Amino acid sequence: MRNPHNISEPDRNNFIMVLGKLVYNAVDQAANSTRGKKVAVQDDDCSSGRLYTLVQCTPDLSGDECKKCLNKAIGQLGVVNIPITGNVTRGGRIVFPICNIRYELYRFYNTVSSPPSPPPPNSPGGPPPSSTKGKGRSLSQAALIAISLIGVAIVLLIIALVFLQRRSRRRYVEMALKPTDGVAEISMAESLQYSLTEIQIATNNFSVDNKIGEGGFGRVYKGVLGNGQEVAVKRLSRSSGQGAEEFKNEILVVAKLQHRNLVRLLGFCLEGEEKILIYEFVPNKSLDYFLFDPENKRSLNWSRRYNIIGGIAKGLLYLHEDSRLRIVHRDLKVSNILLDGNMSPKIADFGMAKICGVDQSEGNTNRIAGTFGYMAPEYTRRGQFSIKSDVFSFGVVILEIVTGKKNSSFQKSEDSEDLVSYVWKHWRRGEPLALLDSSIGDSFAKNEVIQCVQLGLLCVEECVSKRPTMVSVVNMLNSSSVTLPTPHRPAVFRSHGSESIVEELEVEQSNTERISIPSSVNEASITEPYPR
Repeated sequence: MRNPHNISEPDRNNFIMVLGKLVYNAVDQAANSTRGKKVAVQDDDCSSGRLYTLVQCTPDLSGDECKKCLNKAIGQLGVVNIPITGNVTRGGRIVFPICNIRYELYRFYNTVSSPPSPPPPNSPGGPPPSSTKGKGRSLSQAALIAISLIGVAIVLLIIALVFLQRRSRRRYVEMALKPTDGVAEISMAESLQYSLTEIQIATNNFSVDNKIGEGGFGRVYKGVLGNGQEVAVKRLSRSSGQGAEEFKNEILVVAKLQHRNLVRLLGFCLEGEEKILIYEFVPNKSLDYFLFDPENKRSLNWSRRYNIIGGIAKGLLYLHEDSRLRIVHRDLKVSNILLDGNMSPKIADFGMAKICGVDQSEGNTNRIAGTFGYMAPEYTRRGQFSIKSDVFSFGVVILEIVTGKKNSSFQKSEDSEDLVSYVWKHWRRGEPLALLDSSIGDSFAKNEVIQCVQLGLLCVEECVSKRPTMVSVVNMLNSSSVTLPTPHRPAVFRSHGSESIVEELEVEQSNTERISIPSSVNEASITEPYPR
């Protein structure tokens, strides 16, 4: 247990010198004590003030055993003979089951004066010696010593139990959060951990009135923490077989990310069977709540839609290029885009995300999971995912934002046409403006609409290498002078004429849109130029 404040640089060397002298003198004094109590205190002036030290061993130890234990404690405290560039805290303590040591810049212990020595047996005026009284006094002193030793032992036992309990809980959390894909284990700060009781109070015990959403792996509740901060609490379903993995993955990924277009993780709770994530509260729900509702979509004028597209692009660019890790989201869709009070987008739901190496931009998996209609063809067919898989999903999101049409709604039509095919037909006919959501009206920038339709088609190209990177996408959106390449027929385009139908993956869909299917892994990797 350490003081959170460090000794300033000018006082550091003097502080270390005085502290070393005090603790080693105290160790010798305690170890060589012949009075039964192996405890010693030392104090002296240093450049930072008056420095106080205390060392103590259980009285059953020999002098050598006491000294050995205390020297080990000094070494673990890490403040004596440390490197010249290291930090030195203003106070600290180490508690072992049989010895402990502490130092502070204030007096943290009480001293009791020793009782006056009894007069010599033959002193003038003194009472005659009495063997009975001497025996009584010896017995009472022995009883006091025994009681004191028992009290010290109980205190040390309690301290040891508390220490072991904290260490056991920390190990449990670390083991539960240990990733299974070879990524180094993260150390979670205690400030990120919330108790189940705190979460229950914040959400009114997960009241139905507080529920604001429900996803594939659990429900989301609005809550208010003790400090008044509004949060979104994601409670993973206990019946979800993938819940623990998604929980660990989401903490591992999101705790390291800081960007205005990504939802920020505030904390987590791992207690019993409960696995809970605490996020910043985003007031305007998800993008699909506005985009696909006949009334709500009127609040999304073209300017807002164009800004939302740009914000999502910047968030993906951060994931792919600018964060400390390279992350493939793998489940980008409009329902995973949240809108804050200014209608700015924030990418959420990182349960499917994969972390790549710094110089790695792709990978393989034998467990394909995502949302039908947003997954890239190379991912659904061969289990190959990459940053270009996210680009494909982003292209579908762009086309949904421009048209105001849900990708999945086309799957129910009689001609089996999908959104990408619908957009491609209008593009080939030279009618990109006919794709624009009619609720926008006449207030829009013609060149921006055409640019977004073209960019969306470039992102959903079947050839992975022809899809732009998010660096290129952001540059295209930020500059009207950039000439966009000509898009080719998209990956999922279907024709009822002479053109061939692109092969599709046959899957059994459940009641939800998200699917998880087994797939054989093709060991062939995707080769593509990748600028750094």
